[in-house]
Amino acid sequence: MGCDDEVLKIKKKLDKMTTSGSDQTQALDLLKVLQTLPINFQVLSKTRIGMTVNALRRASSDDDVISTAKQLIKNWKKFVPDKKEDEDKDNKEEKKKDKEEKKESKSGSNSNSNSNSSSSGSGSSKPTSFPPSAPPTTDALRLKCREMLTNALKCSELPDGIVDTPESLGEQIEEAIYQEYRNTDAAYKNRLRSRVYNLKDSKNPQLRENVLRGVISPKRLATMSSDEMASDEMKALREKFTKEAIDDHQLAVAQGTKTDLLKCGKCGQRDCTYNQMQTRSSDEPMTTFVLCNHCGNRWKFC
Repeated sequence: MGCDDEVLKIKKKLDKMTTSGSDQTQALDLLKVLQTLPINFQVLSKTRIGMTVNALRRASSDDDVISTAKQLIKNWKKFVPDKKEDEDKDNKEEKKKDKEEKKESKSGSNSNSNSNSSSSGSGSSKPTSFPPSAPPTTDALRLKCREMLTNALKCSELPDGIVDTPESLGEQIEEAIYQEYRNTDAAYKNRLRSRVYNLKDSKNPQLRENVLRGVISPKRLATMSSDEMASDEMKALREKFTKEAIDDHQLAVAQGTKTDLLKCGKCGQRDCTYNQMQTRSSDEPMTTFVLCNHCGNRWKFC
């Protein structure tokens, strides 16, 4: 088993200990195993084990677990390349490439072909970077909101085919909401709470699975309305209630025609008002809405 597979196996066990509140007696042993593995920048980038260990550190009450987790994170930070150093390196490579191109442009067509091969070779040596993720933040409120979104995405067993870790998706959702409001005021908090509530809704598991599988992007989820996030069952129920409310309103307020030819089935009186509306296709008969002026009973017939 490769190092990546071993780290992912340990990550899965630590995630369960962190989110489900299960026994953490094996956590220290798993952290010690991580200390012995040859973890490098590529492994950290692919598995995102650092976020899992940090989450365990926050959730644990065991001093040994907390201390070991802190030490691991401190050691792994050394593998993350400094941004300034990367920029300096890129600038030097770019200047070197420009000089080579100018020199080769003077030597004719043969030199031009050599320049193309040199360019393709330098392009293949670019360092691997982390998967796309939200910019980091030190704001305590935003960090807490990211944690809430992550926990909502991890509230039950993860489905197959997820496009990214719940931690990364939670960060991206929070970042999209923050970019819309540019502050953490009441509107920002209300928007975030509604995402958390709908993701944790046991009656609407499809929303959470769609986000984890990439069907709904983090940016899309950040702007969806309550109706858009609702389950198919809830959407059908809301549509039914809306139609009934419209029918009742039209029946109550539309100007109708008084008649004594219709008898109320509730009170037996013949003091009624009716009107007709085309509620179906044009080749179908109109629907008659009747209101008893005596007792207020309403009914309809075709």
